[in-house]
Amino acid sequence: MHLHSFHIPVMGIGFTIDSPIKVAHLGISSAISLVDDILCERMREFYCSKYGMPFTAIPSDSDDSRAHRITKYLNMVNTIVNQKFSQFKELITRKQDELENFMALLPTTSELRVKLQQALQQSGPSAISEVINKYMKPGSIDVNIMTKLDKENYRNNEKLPSEFNDAHAALRGFALSELTSSLILSAGMNPRLYSYLEQFDDFYPSDDSTFLKKIILKVSDYRSAIIQGKFLAKKGLWISEFRVESGLNCGGHAFASQGYLMGPILAEFSNNRSALQTELFGIYAQALKAKNKPVPATAPEMKLTAQGGVGTAEEHNYLMQRYQLDSIGWGSPFLLVPEAASVDEETIDLLANAGEDDYYLSDISPVGVMFNNVKGNSRDLEKQEKINLGKPGAACTKKFVLLNSEFTDRPICTASRQYQKQKIDDLNQKGLTGTEYQLEFNRITAKACICNGLGSSTLISHGLDTKNEGAGVSVCPGPNLAYFNRKASLKEMVDHIYGRINLISAPHRPNLFVKELDMYLDYISKQFNETSGVPASKTIDGWNEYLSNLTVGTEFYLQMFTRDTNWENETRIKTLQQLETSKQHLANLKKVLEELKVRKEVLV
Repeated sequence: MHLHSFHIPVMGIGFTIDSPIKVAHLGISSAISLVDDILCERMREFYCSKYGMPFTAIPSDSDDSRAHRITKYLNMVNTIVNQKFSQFKELITRKQDELENFMALLPTTSELRVKLQQALQQSGPSAISEVINKYMKPGSIDVNIMTKLDKENYRNNEKLPSEFNDAHAALRGFALSELTSSLILSAGMNPRLYSYLEQFDDFYPSDDSTFLKKIILKVSDYRSAIIQGKFLAKKGLWISEFRVESGLNCGGHAFASQGYLMGPILAEFSNNRSALQTELFGIYAQALKAKNKPVPATAPEMKLTAQGGVGTAEEHNYLMQRYQLDSIGWGSPFLLVPEAASVDEETIDLLANAGEDDYYLSDISPVGVMFNNVKGNSRDLEKQEKINLGKPGAACTKKFVLLNSEFTDRPICTASRQYQKQKIDDLNQKGLTGTEYQLEFNRITAKACICNGLGSSTLISHGLDTKNEGAGVSVCPGPNLAYFNRKASLKEMVDHIYGRINLISAPHRPNLFVKELDMYLDYISKQFNETSGVPASKTIDGWNEYLSNLTVGTEFYLQMFTRDTNWENETRIKTLQQLETSKQHLANLKKVLEELKVRKEVLV
């Protein structure tokens, strides 16, 4: 039984690294990024000191240090959460005012809340204790692995086996931990990493058909979910949750789909959920039988959740009811909640005061994917200062994003000083001048060190030094945060999610579906504007498919807000007006594409 209908998704590298310690005892689930084992080690030292637990450092040059650090950190988090949960249960059993405060945090439909109200009215402390012990449980301590960040590692100039790659080691760190929770796989399919999952018994069902560790797959379209689901099922691995995330209207890296919008995607999942579960179970059962593993009598639970741009209780409730979701991810708004996320005060102030025009999709990530950003963050200011001094690029200290081998035998990071110097030297040999040169220079120097930038805020918020990381903070909020304009308490944010208060003071805020549609329109419009000459036929075909998918999505939304009375009337009227504007923008883009097609045909 879930106490809440929302979860806190992974945010950046460090913003949610200790969120379970902050909120799990209240029944709120959250996710820890496993990108940075160095940060895990720093935070383990911090919390061991805070809670009087023994700490022995794991040197970076020790055998399998990355996996060991992650295992140790997750075990420590698990110990602290269980300790806090036990203490909290005792507290609310003894003190009625604390119990009432906790009950006020729960949704009114919560079974636990209803049972506790009945116990308060009809019985005494023993009945309350019985209800708490039977129905209350801590939030899940989930972990997130970006599957593409799977750098190869070396020792004494010898390449180590693939199981010591970054994502593989992180997976092993979680698999060998004491946690009973879920592994979230994000950023696309990594067949070798997925195959590595087979080696760990905790991902297989026990004799009673339960799992010690579950798999959550984060996806942005249904086709990808089927492909990855079948790949894993053939290995006897079950996906316990499909987590649908908007391609663009989200925080962190933005993986733009081919114009597939969240509403139609969720409808496809919801309509085919039972059939998908049945199909995957058939494949899964055969694989388990072949491995001589216990085969569940029926298909295990397969949850459906969503996240990306949800900002009001009305949107939350609609998604839950319309698509029968199990939970909804609320990410970026929690960056304004120190009780839930680890963000330094300066960054909180920046986010609280930023407007719509300050949030944008940037090119700063060395991963090579668009990255949600906010203007004025201190890491970007630090980066620009180095450029002004003629020393672009960052010292590459953590080496988590070594993806480019243009100039070197081993890959290096495109945000590093080493890469940018060589790239600029190469640029200077091309004889470019003026605007053309500056555009190329800006593309090179746009990359920022997010490995350090996305973790430094966590350290600063806990009063720890950042002499190795640098003081600059990168932050990756979704554009939905533009409509929240102040720091909030945990109770205030939870009350906002459940519609008990309203933290948004911007009446012009678009519905989450319209916001995502407009972001996709702006995304392809930018591609049109940045294209010189006549694009290749393959590019034009891709754009045509993109606009066709947006057309389908736009009509889907027009019908939804015309016919579906579950939306408030004011919301329906405003959203239909906004959709008509978006539809006109789409029509204009189609005209541009038709002109490009004609020019292409003339040339041919």
